[in-house]
Amino acid sequence: MLRAVGPGTSVVVCSTCRLSAEQREDAAGRRGGALLAEALHRVREGDPAYASVAVQDMPCLFACQRHCTVHVRGTGKIGYVLGDFTPDEEAARAILDYALRHAQSDEGVVRYADWPQGVKGHFIVRTPPEGFVCS
Repeated sequence: MLRAVGPGTSVVVCSTCRLSAEQREDAAGRRGGALLAEALHRVREGDPAYASVAVQDMPCLFACQRHCTVHVRGTGKIGYVLGDFTPDEEAARAILDYALRHAQSDEGVVRYADWPQGVKGHFIVRTPPEGFVCS
């Protein structure tokens, strides 16, 4: 069930998330999470500024009350689960911009003033890194 991935900053996208609060899939039967994963990969591959951020997908982050969820994480850093995105390139760019700022921070804490507009209001939970709790 587990698949090893490399260390460092990554965006883990739930590939099975609903398209929206009202819709499970688009007209072609594609889940929102799969569409968001494609948008994240497309934006990352199209802009070398995002090369340091891995995009990984997995089925179900268990945030099923929300849709289009991602987990932004980094080795030894506080991680964040965000959701309720529209699965498009605008959302993908905002998520990747936040992940870059997360990567540049010491502990995974990005000042609110530095959050991209596209992630504000999307935070669901923060997760401490293994071996730590926040104070």
